[in-house]
Amino acid sequence: MVSGGCHCGAVRYTADGEVLHHAICHCEDCRRASGAPMVAWIAFKSDQVRVTSGAPKIRASSEHGRRYFCPECGTGLFYTNEKSLPGITDIQSATSDNPEAAPPTAHIQYAEHLGWTEQMDALPKFDRYPG
Repeated sequence: MVSGGCHCGAVRYTADGEVLHHAICHCEDCRRASGAPMVAWIAFKSDQVRVTSGAPKIRASSEHGRRYFCPECGTGLFYTNEKSLPGITDIQSATSDNPEAAPPTAHIQYAEHLGWTEQMDALPKFDRYPG
């Protein structure tokens, strides 16, 4: 089981069952919706995902894509697309209570990746803000 929620705690969820995939998406739609260079998504059958408190707001981000987010703090939570991914709900895996539990297994929509992400491992690493 996966449980998690938004940054402010207004929306909480659980997901039971087998993980269908866990991938890092590089598409422009995900980048613009999140403000991040990529977004990790862990997928379950839609009937296995339950909102346990609060109610996410839904936005049509494309003709068939629907993004669910907390109406209080704006945290992105879910993505559905009944045409491309029928019966599947993707959960932004970084919103999980234990995001280390199941590491991603693939990059998707890599044709749209930002070129500079290829150099990220070579950047200096600081445990906290640099002095």
